[in-house]
Amino acid sequence: MDVKILGELAKDASISVPKLSKKINVNSSVVYSRIKRLVKRNLIKKFTIVINDEALGFNVKALTGINMDSKLRDNVLSELFKIPEVREVAEVTGRFDVLVTMNARSLDEMHQLISEKIGRVEGVQKTETFIEMRKTSREIAYPTSIAK
Repeated sequence: MDVKILGELAKDASISVPKLSKKINVNSSVVYSRIKRLVKRNLIKKFTIVINDEALGFNVKALTGINMDSKLRDNVLSELFKIPEVREVAEVTGRFDVLVTMNARSLDEMHQLISEKIGRVEGVQKTETFIEMRKTSREIAYPTSIAK
């Protein structure tokens, strides 16, 4: 039942408990208590929304791989998060030290962002940027049971 609840909430976090309970055919009070337990167990971190970046004018998305001076790691990470267009920073294994997800309104804006903001962060040694051409995604398939 928890997996059904998680699956439905992942599709639409704004669904009401009564609607959710009807959808999965379980009493509302049971669904409510299960959701509270999922939150308490930290299986649900937060209820959120998905913003339509394109509707806000952010039509260019990019993933930038960064090689950095490891002695300046903390500076690089903190400076990256000061850049409003940066959405996510992930420290990774492989040929890059960090992968940065960014949004911009145009290719020119993305070029300025990379060359004038990211490229000037102390500790950034090299960048390689991948512009998203088209994105296909799918809903996450959850396992049939959750460890207790």
